[in-house]
Amino acid sequence: MSTLFLVALMALAIVQNSAMSDDFNQLFQPNWAPDHISTEGDQIKLTLDTISGCGFESKKKYLFGKVSMQVKLVEGDSAGTVTALYMASEGLNHDELDFEFLGNVSGEPYLVQTNVYVNGTGNREQRHTLWFDPTAAFHTYSFLWNRYSILFLVDEVPIRVFANKEENGAPYPKTQAMGVQGSVWNADDWATQGGRVKTNWSHAPFVSTFRGFEIDACELSPETDDIASSKCGRVGEFWWDKPRMSGLNRHKSHQLKWVRRRHLVYDYCMDSGRFYEMPRECIV
Repeated sequence: MSTLFLVALMALAIVQNSAMSDDFNQLFQPNWAPDHISTEGDQIKLTLDTISGCGFESKKKYLFGKVSMQVKLVEGDSAGTVTALYMASEGLNHDELDFEFLGNVSGEPYLVQTNVYVNGTGNREQRHTLWFDPTAAFHTYSFLWNRYSILFLVDEVPIRVFANKEENGAPYPKTQAMGVQGSVWNADDWATQGGRVKTNWSHAPFVSTFRGFEIDACELSPETDDIASSKCGRVGEFWWDKPRMSGLNRHKSHQLKWVRRRHLVYDYCMDSGRFYEMPRECIV
């Protein structure tokens, strides 16, 4: 087993000043169209129809840690719809980490778009297909964020690593606490085949289902807490910030290479026609 994730499992008993729960109401609250959010046992259903989409957000904000949710995506013809799991700080110059699941016509695969915003600037998209049908069952999607890197994980398989390359002039999100959010909305101007395929509203309502909410991260209040003096800012205070968490082991590295070889369909770092000058994290 990967040292990286064995440590994660063992550390739950010693984490301090972190949130850990699978209770939606304990961790989250609706932030958009609460009448389109319903509870069914341990599951939260988000509905998109001709009236509105909807979304929820965490009650707290966090600086570093691991966030996981199980998601079952819109079934059938989901073209034009986007289901999102993301972390974001507030303000114009915000930081943000995104999983965006781009719907498609029946029989065509979902695309998973990941993105990283630093100080209000994104444009760091990667897109992948998946090795399973994300509408047939629940699968776990996770962020593991520390001062070394950001891992995007699907069922604990890394599909993307965004490494901290500040020493080479590349920006990295590490100073803004982020809330955890989920949503579903209509984005048929761009989401499916570049906007060529529109949402078929005769198939509404579109429902994505969330469960298994886990936030094992350092709580930080942007209004009252100073990063430098808080536990969140202390190097090595938590399991996710230990030196041994600075990279993937051989097994996880092989998994990442397999995903890139079989499932990567777009990487902004390979799109030389898009940028006048390639982003620093791409050329270092």
